[in-house]
Amino acid sequence: QVQLVESGGGLVQAGDSLRLSCAASGRTSSIGAMGWFRQAPGKEREFVAGISGGVGVTRYADSVKGRFTISRDNAKKTVYLQMNSLKPEDTAVYYCAAGSPVMATREGRYDYWGQGTQVTVSR
Repeated sequence: QVQLVESGGGLVQAGDSLRLSCAASGRTSSIGAMGWFRQAPGKEREFVAGISGGVGVTRYADSVKGRFTISRDNAKKTVYLQMNSLKPEDTAVYYCAAGSPVMATREGRYDYWGQGTQVTVSR
């Protein structure tokens, strides 16, 4: 089993930046690719960004491309999501996911999930 713990969420104003972190523990040899998803009130959970294991190939949702950056520190077993130029529509609970054999945009490919961290962007 892998445990994931997110941190770094909060309340910010439009245009501000936040960096989310997700630390993995447990059977970390099973981490594989990692990703960030988010769920806004009344909406389904959606893919935000993903990063493969190894060389760290990345992929982003169109809505965050150019503003968000995903990275990982394999030594620290941590994945990050740097969020710049935040918009009110970025308001959501952000979830970290791990355990996919390849970088994937579908949440069903990931075996492990964090508890989520709230990001609220005011106008």
